[in-house]
Amino acid sequence: MSLGVLSMWRPLLAIRAKWLGWQGDRERLAGRFDRAERILQRAVTLAERALGSDDILTATLLNRLGIVHKYQGRFADGLRAYRRGLATVRRPLGPDHPLVATFYHNLGGLEHARGRHARGEPYARRALAIRERALGADHPDVARDIAALAGILDGQGRHAEAKVLHRQALEVFERRLGYEHRDIASALSNLAACCHAMGRTAEAEPLARRALAMKQKLLGATHPDVGLTLANLAVIQEAQGWRLEAGSCCRQALAILDERLGSAHPNTVTCRANYTKLRSLPLSG
Repeated sequence: MSLGVLSMWRPLLAIRAKWLGWQGDRERLAGRFDRAERILQRAVTLAERALGSDDILTATLLNRLGIVHKYQGRFADGLRAYRRGLATVRRPLGPDHPLVATFYHNLGGLEHARGRHARGEPYARRALAIRERALGADHPDVARDIAALAGILDGQGRHAEAKVLHRQALEVFERRLGYEHRDIASALSNLAACCHAMGRTAEAEPLARRALAMKQKLLGATHPDVGLTLANLAVIQEAQGWRLEAGSCCRQALAILDERLGSAHPNTVTCRANYTKLRSLPLSG
């Protein structure tokens, strides 16, 4: 394609890239991560052809692609996408723009997913500081940063600190988003996991059940997030001695995760190990 023809088609290519970005988001939110990846890879390619590798649109599409890679368990690919996007947005926007905070948030989340919680904490704190200055303490995006930091602290065993932040994020979500929203369901699930880690299983179990019911309603019964919440509920039930209930939840979780994420995904592997352990335990005691 000649430079003149390419110049004429650039606006249309950019529009197409944006549309593919939205389609990729829809597939990701539906838990169809492989389809989302293919769409977003195409979107990045089109954006680079239309606007160049240093354009903000290209960077935002790389961010979306990085999110998908994280959910796929492809952490090295996610890290590369995030770093490319961050370098691009920092140049024109400066270090304290909310979009820059988005990349720090996601880099922290990636390290959290890899189990490298101490590495993720500086990213999470940087994201929170930038966004709180820009948007104020009562903004849902700030609450998402608070929730992300809480999860990282949880991963380091700092459960009391994390619980305060989990409740703070949940209060903002409920105040700003209503009482039935995906962010609320995630906050409830994370708070339940924190309470379980503190040995407060009686407090954790109803939180996990509320999160599960909300996710099933909002996302559908076979969404990967539903599978993960079922797996977490099974762990809580097993800690309470409810092994029959735990085995049923874990079996449902494994079926969902195996089907939607694949047998080699880290969440599926963990769930399968828990299910194998549960099957080896007696039902009483």
